[in-house]
Amino acid sequence: MSHLDLAQVSQVVREQWDTLRAWLEDVDVHDARPSGLEGWTVAELVAHLARCHRVIPGAVDAPEGTPPQSLAEYLGGYAPDAQMVADGTREQAREIAADPLAAIDIAARRAWEALEDFGPKDHVVLAKRGPIMLSDLVLTRGVEFVVHADDLARSVGASKPPITRAALELVAQALLDIVVTRGGYSLEVAEPLLWVRLAAGRQPYDVDELAKALHPTYTADSVPDLGTMLPLV
Repeated sequence: MSHLDLAQVSQVVREQWDTLRAWLEDVDVHDARPSGLEGWTVAELVAHLARCHRVIPGAVDAPEGTPPQSLAEYLGGYAPDAQMVADGTREQAREIAADPLAAIDIAARRAWEALEDFGPKDHVVLAKRGPIMLSDLVLTRGVEFVVHADDLARSVGASKPPITRAALELVAQALLDIVVTRGGYSLEVAEPLLWVRLAAGRQPYDVDELAKALHPTYTADSVPDLGTMLPLV
């Protein structure tokens, strides 16, 4: 796949955030019940959205000639940091407990301002987990906003997650590209939300479900068993 255009990715991710943020107005952001993400409460999931916005302001321009890591490599760093992220999120939840949405709005504004300050040209930046193309860093925020929108929707029993079609397709394709790059497969996304849930470990791996989520590009082929590769996030 050709490299993603920074402006296009930024627009899709910002629209996804706006959709999720509007939906949060009807959510009890202090809900201490367990969420759909094991080990996290609904309130903690909401608070995590503030942390998600800190990544872009925390990045700086990389020295010229710095090679970027791939999206797959960057996302691969999530799992080893899972406990640290959980602990940090709980601390964040306590810090913003008085008005979580106000704190999230401040973090979001700073994130978009920082993105504008980087300028319109895509380039390598040094982020929390190392050097990465700015467009890919923004895409990781899209992954967060899509996956956690689904987490929150499942947590409160919403009939439909607050995810834009463009963001769902962008994230689903990006996650599929990781699999295709690693395995050399010819696959297409059939059910984007199901694929994102499988790729993000939100749904137990099952070959039958995978066959619903993905289709082979060529009818003579079949969907490979990706059990050793998933989840990606």
